[in-house]
Amino acid sequence: MGEFVRLEVSDGVGTIRIDRPKMNPLNRQVQVEIREAAREATERDDVKAVVVYGGERVFAAGADIKEMVDMSYADMVKASADLQDCFSAISRIPKPTVAAVTGYALGGGCEVALSADLRFAADNATFGLPEVLLGVIPGGGGTQRLARLIGPSKAKDLVFTGRFVPAAEALEIGLVDRVFPADEVYAEAVKWAQQFSGAASFAIRAAKTAIDKGGEVDIETGLEIERQQFASLFATEDRTIGMESFIENGPGKAKFVGR
Repeated sequence: MGEFVRLEVSDGVGTIRIDRPKMNPLNRQVQVEIREAAREATERDDVKAVVVYGGERVFAAGADIKEMVDMSYADMVKASADLQDCFSAISRIPKPTVAAVTGYALGGGCEVALSADLRFAADNATFGLPEVLLGVIPGGGGTQRLARLIGPSKAKDLVFTGRFVPAAEALEIGLVDRVFPADEVYAEAVKWAQQFSGAASFAIRAAKTAIDKGGEVDIETGLEIERQQFASLFATEDRTIGMESFIENGPGKAKFVGR
């Protein structure tokens, strides 16, 4: 457990909790601790799905600019690689992930949310990638993940202007998946994650790999990725359990073992 980031596990759901008052700025220590929490969530068999959460007031208000202001190009070559790896550690978790966003998710905070599979936003949430207003661009995956999520034109509008996006507009353009009252968003994210507590873990992992990796290549290569992932599941106990249960009892009644 880190000083500012911890993994809390309950009923199959792991919450990666960012807690660096007051605005959860993502300094280098926080980045390291996010990577460690993501690695732990990946490795723990009792974690079936993950919620990324910044608390009731704010998700994360971006990178720690005070830490960056005196950095040189040579300094940033190394630091930017570490920054991207922090967010990629979340996207590489081979389990369902959802960001529960309250308050501000700006800059690096928005990039953390983009690294999850889904984004649930409080009705008071505000998103943005305002790096151009500081004379730079998003450096933690924002230009790439945002464009893949909402399309190049909408991504360019947000990145070029650096403007803030309220929850309602974020839902309209596809930046978030669902909007809830602020006092309900975390519970709703946990509720979504809990549905995977008894799921066929390797099937979920294969589906995530097929979708994520397939989206990076042409359709024929994507189909081959899907075929390989599909075939590999015939080596799991859960595939046998699931198919035998279907034949005997119909769909949705299998008791999977995660192997």
